[in-house]
Amino acid sequence: MHPDNLTHHDIEKVCYKLGWQPSYDIFRGLENIVALTGINHLAFITHDLEATIRFYRDLLGLTLEAGVGHDGYRHYFFRAGEAQIAFFAYEGAQSMNPKPHGSPSRQPLGFDHVSMTCESRTDLFAAKDRLEAAGFDVSGAVDHGTMWSIYFYDPNNIPLEISWDILKITQPPAVADDLPLAIVAEGAEPQPGHWPEVTNPTPVEQMTAHAGNGYQMRDAALLERRGDYLPEYRTLITKTPSAAE
Repeated sequence: MHPDNLTHHDIEKVCYKLGWQPSYDIFRGLENIVALTGINHLAFITHDLEATIRFYRDLLGLTLEAGVGHDGYRHYFFRAGEAQIAFFAYEGAQSMNPKPHGSPSRQPLGFDHVSMTCESRTDLFAAKDRLEAAGFDVSGAVDHGTMWSIYFYDPNNIPLEISWDILKITQPPAVADDLPLAIVAEGAEPQPGHWPEVTNPTPVEQMTAHAGNGYQMRDAALLERRGDYLPEYRTLITKTPSAAE
């Protein structure tokens, strides 16, 4: 880990491993930093959980990790790398109206909340204290069985959550559902035979992209030495300049 990325918890752990009693003077200035380590999960709403499982598990290849269902309500999670995508399913839920990606819309959206991850109980309550000191209403912590969570809104009224994971699912799916779905019993991993096989894959020479939003920012970042190409893309434009057109 680069020294610039160390939190006061990292420093504290190192001190204790070396047998040192940490001086809390070294933490001064860090105590007001909310220690978030990434996205925990994105939560959406679905009117058709079975179709959602078919899509995310069987077509996109995500692991169906966990779920709960009771009183006409379900909440299911798919593992996507270090984060998860979650869905609420309940009677009366409606699908969102389709719209072009990134375009403004005044229509209802199928979004519920964003959850961010912290590493410890101390970090969770430090975030709660920090938010409340800044005048934001915070509810929780709530023990969800796999995580403890606090809830609040940002200045745009976007619902946010910070979660501290307390349980690792080692044999997914871990499900407690009053009305079990047959599709869940198929397993956590993608199930074959539910989607057409690819018969016309894109030839390598056609794997290109046209300029979109952010193109100018990339050029400025390169010019000002604020960024650099990742290795695969650098190799691509060196061997096949037309791929970036």
